[in-house]
Amino acid sequence: MPSEFVPVGVFAGKHVLAELDGIDAHLLDDDEFLRSTLATTLADAGATVCEVIAHRFEPQGVTVLAMLAESHASVHTYPEIGAMFVDVFTCGDRADPEHAVRLLAKALGTEPMSVSTISRGKAPAKTGK
Repeated sequence: MPSEFVPVGVFAGKHVLAELDGIDAHLLDDDEFLRSTLATTLADAGATVCEVIAHRFEPQGVTVLAMLAESHASVHTYPEIGAMFVDVFTCGDRADPEHAVRLLAKALGTEPMSVSTISRGKAPAKTGK
């Protein structure tokens, strides 16, 4: 590693992929509600939200992307079937992406239908005595 680079974080994290269903179609088509709700649930799960953007599709559906200091999160909605895909990846151990997904599901009045968690990166080296 070049001397000008100083380690400031951990190259390891959790990537959570989830599917939610049984959600009110109006909530899934409300880009402002989804932006606000995603930002709040991520912050409540310990993430540092840098920016949140959304795009509403015609005739329906919304994609929301959140840039986090720890990495990113996204939701893609399907109001016509009351469902959404959720993707939350955080590096380090400050934020809890699984908790973020549970909080998001609760805010939408549902439970996660399917959740997969993938460990990514390299765990920090353990120092022993």
